[in-house]
Amino acid sequence: MNAWVHIDTGLVPGGGKSLALMQKGDEFSIVVDAIELMNSTRGTSEEALAALTCERLSHTPAPRVLIGGLGMGFTLRAALRTLGPQAEIVVAELVPAVAAWARGPLAQVFGGCLDDPRVHLCEADVNRLIQSGAAGWDAILLDVDNGPEGLMRRANDRLYDTWGLKRVQWALKPGGVLGVWSGTPDRKFKARLQRLGFAVEEVRIPASGNSGPRHVVWVATQGAAAAG
Repeated sequence: MNAWVHIDTGLVPGGGKSLALMQKGDEFSIVVDAIELMNSTRGTSEEALAALTCERLSHTPAPRVLIGGLGMGFTLRAALRTLGPQAEIVVAELVPAVAAWARGPLAQVFGGCLDDPRVHLCEADVNRLIQSGAAGWDAILLDVDNGPEGLMRRANDRLYDTWGLKRVQWALKPGGVLGVWSGTPDRKFKARLQRLGFAVEEVRIPASGNSGPRHVVWVATQGAAAAG
């Protein structure tokens, strides 16, 4: 199989664009408007999002972690490797087709991680789960759309604006951690985090190994006195 083959299309709820699942041999790609959002062979930066954020929870005995965006499971698998057996991980995925692909054509990519007893997959807008209760999460990881400058759905921008970040602060426990993945740098977003009192670490990470375009991960800890 030398050419890309279209496997399936997933409609984004709420008037968003459609996602296309493509395959070439053992390689998979999810595309919107001919722009690749993710690829099964390139997940270094998504793994770093989980590792950098979840390692801050090493002294939390039973952390509750919310992941916004299932994608191809790179963030989830890295979180499972980093967190202990008492952790609870809720993954919010807005697009039903993406959740179905994880147990269908992408099952080998996911490697059974959705069957881990620590994991609960919720087909919902992560914004709804963020607003479900105060101080409910030790960490929130956002890998939604393409980061603060989205491609798929205008409503995703509300996760990253001032009010969205205030909702995250409300949803995090004291000293909780927000991890954000982005395909591109965004100085305004980093400044927004700092204005709200987060201690922010920004890391540039190659998309795959030591090569490819550099993505950005922000790790933001509640409280100005926190180490960043």
